[in-house]
Formats: sequence, C-alpha cells, structure tokens
Amino acid sequence: MPQNHKVKQGECLSSIAKKYGFNDYRIIYDYGENAAFKQKRPNPNIIFPGDVIVIPDHEVKEVPKPTEHTHNFVIEPHPVKLRLVVKNDEDKPFANMKYDLKVGSATFNGTTDGSGKIEQIIQPDDTSAELVLYPGEGENKNIVGIFKMDLGHLDPVEEASGVQARLNNLGFDCGKVDGIVGPMTEQAISSFQKHYGLPETGHADSATRNKLRELHDWE
Repeated sequence: MPQNHKVKQGECLSSIAKKYGFNDYRIIYDYGENAAFKQKRPNPNIIFPGDVIVIPDHEVKEVPKPTEHTHNFVIEPHPVKLRLVVKNDEDKPFANMKYDLKVGSATFNGTTDGSGKIEQIIQPDDTSAELVLYPGEGENKNIVGIFKMDLGHLDPVEEASGVQARLNNLGFDCGKVDGIVGPMTEQAISSFQKHYGLPETGHADSATRNKLRELHDWE
C-alpha cells in the first residue's frame, strides 16, 4: 500500500528512493499521486523539508525462464551525479585544475575542464563532499582552494534560505543560511543585482530569483 514520506533536510529524491528500495528516483517522481508535488518542484534535484511525497508499492515483474538453468538478473541503478562549476572571486573558472574530491568514504581525482566543471557519479545517500584544487601543470601540489559542501541541502529558490544559499555559492556573502532576510542578505542581493544589471531593490523579486536559478541550478 502506498505511504507518505515527509522530506527532511539533507534528503534528495535519490536518497529517498534508495531508502525505500527503488533504483531510480523517477519511479517516485513520476508516480501519479505525486503530480501536485512534481508541479510544485519542477526540478527534481531541489526539494524542501516538509514536502510530502507518496511512495508507491513495488511492482512485481515476471520474466519467464526455463527452470532447468541458472539465471542471473542485474538491475542497473540510475546514476546519481554531483556536478560543480568552481570559480574564483573574480567569477573566472578554475579551468584545467587538478582536484581531489572526497564524497562519503570515496575519493576521486581528476582535472576540471575549461569552464571549471566537475562531474562525478556518487552514491544516492551521500550527504557531504570536500573538494581540494591544485595547479594543473606539473607535480605542484600547492593547494589553490578547499571547498566543503553539504549535499541535498539546497532549498528551492522560492525560499529565503534557497536565495541565501545560491548567493553564498555564487560569491555574494549572506552569512549563515537561516532563512532570515536581514541587512547582510539584503546587501548581498543588492550586490548581485548590480553585478548582473538588475534593478537594485535589495529584495529577491522574480527577476532576481530567475537569474539565481539560471546561474546556479542544473536540471
């Protein structure tokens, strides 16, 4: 029988799917009884604590096979990817930089592309990551930057906490992501608006939220 699940901070659809034994979050996201949730959260990567999701029953799939043989069945999980673009304080990408990326108990090594992009398959229930950048040339291991991340904690841009998190990630310091729009957050919004040629209201109007979404969010 289907059951309700109330989203907690730090959860994402992939981690919820794994918790309930599904190998693909889309089974839950596309479930008919979640139509209103899907309309409210058009980006399945960004949900909000308190959202209620209906967890469907598991469907039994029958595959006819002869009983005289041994058969192996492999279920391929839908890959969960961590995608990042890393830039410096002048909004220029850390292009072609070596990196160590620690996610959960795993560590990955690689090089950013020309736009500073990193893409890595991770576990659905990973909740934190640490990225260490090094110069891309030679064997120099001097650290250029260290970035610590909470995974699954980004709130929708319609929420004040979602605005604050995106501003912080884009280099416009709001301080603590607490959902309280005080002077520091208003100043960060004004700086963001000025930088991108928007009316400097100090408030997260629709144009500002749309610009934050365009620059920050990935489908």
